[in-house]
Amino acid sequence: MKIFKYIVSTALCAAALTSCTDLDETLYDQVGTQNYYNTKMDVVRATFRPFEHAFWSIQSRHVLNELSADQLITPTRDGWWDDGGKWRRLHYHEWNVEDGGDAQTEWNGCFQGIMQANYVIEDLNTLSPEKFGFSQAEFDNLKAQCRVLRAWFYIRLLDAFRNVPLAVSFNDVSQNTETQVEPKVIFDFIESELLETIPMLVEKTSLGSNSTIQGQWTKAAAAALLVRLYLNAQVYIGEEKYNECAAIAEKIVAGEYGKYEIADRWDAAFDWDNDNCDEVIFGFPADAGYTYWQYQGDTYWWTVPARARYYFNDSKCKAGDHNTKYAASPSFAPDGKPLNYQLGMTVQKFRKYPGDVRMKLYRNLGDSRREGMFLYGYLEYKDENGATKRVKAPEVDYELYIRDAVGKFQGLDPNKWLAATTSTLRDGDHNSGWHFAKYPFYSDDDLHQMESDFTEIRLPEVIYSLAECKLRQGKKAEAARLLNSVRRRNYPEENLKDVLYVPDGKAELDMDEMLDEWGREFFAESRRRIDLIRFGKFTSATWWDKTPDADSHTEIFPIMRPILNANKALKQNPGYNE
Repeated sequence: MKIFKYIVSTALCAAALTSCTDLDETLYDQVGTQNYYNTKMDVVRATFRPFEHAFWSIQSRHVLNELSADQLITPTRDGWWDDGGKWRRLHYHEWNVEDGGDAQTEWNGCFQGIMQANYVIEDLNTLSPEKFGFSQAEFDNLKAQCRVLRAWFYIRLLDAFRNVPLAVSFNDVSQNTETQVEPKVIFDFIESELLETIPMLVEKTSLGSNSTIQGQWTKAAAAALLVRLYLNAQVYIGEEKYNECAAIAEKIVAGEYGKYEIADRWDAAFDWDNDNCDEVIFGFPADAGYTYWQYQGDTYWWTVPARARYYFNDSKCKAGDHNTKYAASPSFAPDGKPLNYQLGMTVQKFRKYPGDVRMKLYRNLGDSRREGMFLYGYLEYKDENGATKRVKAPEVDYELYIRDAVGKFQGLDPNKWLAATTSTLRDGDHNSGWHFAKYPFYSDDDLHQMESDFTEIRLPEVIYSLAECKLRQGKKAEAARLLNSVRRRNYPEENLKDVLYVPDGKAELDMDEMLDEWGREFFAESRRRIDLIRFGKFTSATWWDKTPDADSHTEIFPIMRPILNANKALKQNPGYNE
């Protein structure tokens, strides 16, 4: 099957020029179907138009799935980041039908994407491939793209709300349900769509060829969505499908859906040239000249200090200034004593295994490379006169010394701690909580600044899903070897015997450790909430500044008041006020 090299470079980038921030937009409201499709590229552009909306929509998912979980926090900072308690309510699971802008955006964004996909699917069903110069295989691949994208949106809705309507048509709304259907109906629809479309999609037939198909759903990418669906089937529909999950995952790992392999360094899947990374199974193309939704405040641009531009030398970047929305949940009390929670303790979980290269202080190395993932301690830089300076807090005049703790430290000597033995989200300052850089923040004079694509699916997710299934089946050694195949790149050779899981090393693997390892490998990748739910921890466990919920109704989000008002046939999710 011919692979469309121009899909990413022309179609998706052209679509990127259209904003997706208008939640009331109507797709193609100025161009009718009868006169829009005139050339082959018209068909390609139309097919991939919903993908830009999908890329934009990752922001609400990220907020909901990370700030409601144990690894990331948004504490107050010298009067910043209170916002009427919005972030506390996410952390404490105290959201309600009136207070959940991100939940409303997630619902609206997903259904808008679904209807955009429906529009294209129905249009393509009326077109002849021969008229536009497509082979049947090429045209089938195009038709499958929006079906898989629609399934991707539905997985998110199932994950966040569980009880949602089923909409399969743009032109004939009688085919859609007005009210919610059972989660099993959505689950079965997703499953059947993915199984039907996998044979229609292109396959990555050789290593080193990712850039030619970046931005397209491939056989492996659609199969990986099945892995996601099956892994969480017990949560979604009360039916275990770990065997089905393992079967699909094993095929992906074996290369039956295409050629992929683990990168030799942890950050390759997030770096500027990640479109050439064979670990990436699906990614949204991004570029500073077009759109870069992962470099936004609701995703990864605000994971560093507000004045980090001095440290990165990226003050002229189009994405604007940084901010401190996200930090790692603390491992220490404000008096410097270690905390003792099974969950959270984010940095301490990384510290557990010595030599982890991700623990290095983040810094740009030049020539479009970096090292380390975390920002901590003093952040030193050279000013325009060559003098060594340290990044300061905004508005309040003190040099930052970023700590793995939450408290009002301000300019306190790094060797000293506060008298307080506890802290909450209300007690922070700009030193509170290690910051991090999942995607690189290259300097203004770096040729590849903000050129990273957004990695939605990578091979380690499939490997970890398979490992979890094996562990649940009692096959601990097989699970350990799978995890070790990824983990070994994070540690120096001399440490491997101590850090790899038995039988390759000395570290012990059990279900608690499996959850911890999900947290390390996929730290801040928009999935922590569902992992906690699958392991039975989301509502029942305790972590920093978070006690167990009264019941489990917060495992799904409420349907927001404006959505209920717009459609009287909708029923509120259990546990929430109508």
